[in-house]
Amino acid sequence: MPHSFLRRALAAATLGLLGACASPPPPPCPETVCPVCPVCPSCPKCPEVAPPPPPPPAAVPDTGRLRATGFGALPGFDADRLLEALPALQQSCTRLGEVPNWASFCTGLRALGEATDEASLRAYLTASLQPWQVINADGSDSGMVTGYYEPLIRGRLARDAQARWPIHGVPDDLVSVELAGVYPDLAKFRLRGRLEGSRLKPYWTRGEIARLGADLPAPVLLWAEDPIELFFLQVQGSGRVALPDGRHVRIGYADQNGHPYVSIGRWLIEQGEMTLSEASMDGIKGWAAAHPERLGELLSANPSYVFFRQLPAGDGGPIGALGVPLTDGRSIAVDPRTVPLGAPVFIDTTEPNSPRPLRRLVAAQDTGGAIKGGVRADFFWGFGPEAGRRAGRMRQDGRLWVLLPVGHRPDQAAP
Repeated sequence: MPHSFLRRALAAATLGLLGACASPPPPPCPETVCPVCPVCPSCPKCPEVAPPPPPPPAAVPDTGRLRATGFGALPGFDADRLLEALPALQQSCTRLGEVPNWASFCTGLRALGEATDEASLRAYLTASLQPWQVINADGSDSGMVTGYYEPLIRGRLARDAQARWPIHGVPDDLVSVELAGVYPDLAKFRLRGRLEGSRLKPYWTRGEIARLGADLPAPVLLWAEDPIELFFLQVQGSGRVALPDGRHVRIGYADQNGHPYVSIGRWLIEQGEMTLSEASMDGIKGWAAAHPERLGELLSANPSYVFFRQLPAGDGGPIGALGVPLTDGRSIAVDPRTVPLGAPVFIDTTEPNSPRPLRRLVAAQDTGGAIKGGVRADFFWGFGPEAGRRAGRMRQDGRLWVLLPVGHRPDQAAP
């Protein structure tokens, strides 16, 4: 049966051909062994670092505090002639009358009238005011009381061979920066300087101003005959300039260069030129007269420099920082960070170079570059040479009590 045979043969050939075309199975994959990762060496131990030192203690502020007390604590208050203080109190009320804490007191003071007597004024003050003793930042209750006055120096309207030292007004390039808008806690402070491009630089020192000469962009109000007398007029902050025709031109503080006040008396002591007892205003003037070649060095030791403005002529006292005329023997300069400007103050100190008590009611109506701290005051003696002699000798120990309206607790109150 040939057909059957052929079919079997063809099937066998087909199977053989398919077998020839099939690929052999791939060899099995070798077993892969992953290498073992090496062990990282341990990190070196960090060296011991000492803990940071504690921050230094905060600087003790030089502002004082106020501690409530009574009139019985004021030595000599009962013996003071309070009517002599009435003009100073009335002047303060021209500024304090609109201040809420003071309005009632000032209204009552005006109601007493000019014809009031000692007993009525005393009764009103003791009923309306509360004494607060001034305490220093370190807790002590005494401090330094110096004196100042309104000097009279000789000068000219124009420079000549005798009058060669300028009395400057405020420079055009002096910049004052009020800090209250940015730092409310610094409302009582301001920066002074000059602009270099967009940067504020410190203003020129006293020595630099002298070297600048006519290049200082400041008006010259008058010309002084004596540089040491002009220096002390700047220290006092106001004064009068006597012209050759007999007229007096009154000038007062307008601004300052922003540098701290440095005592030239202290500088002379440190230089070994005089002792503490010799470092009065008269002693300093005597040294300057004996050493004219060192005058510039002496004056430059105080970098602070005061600029003036001309004031209206008049017979009253000079205008203080409160903006009212000072009263001879009844006005003082204070640090307003502790003692509010305008407030009555009872002062307990002694006469210049004397143990004799000086205890009286005064008014805080002025400030000064050297008047910093809690118990610190500058006593205004008045105008002229005798006032100058008293002021120049005064460097006494003293205590202060601020009299504030009853019921008012000041921000400076001690806890």
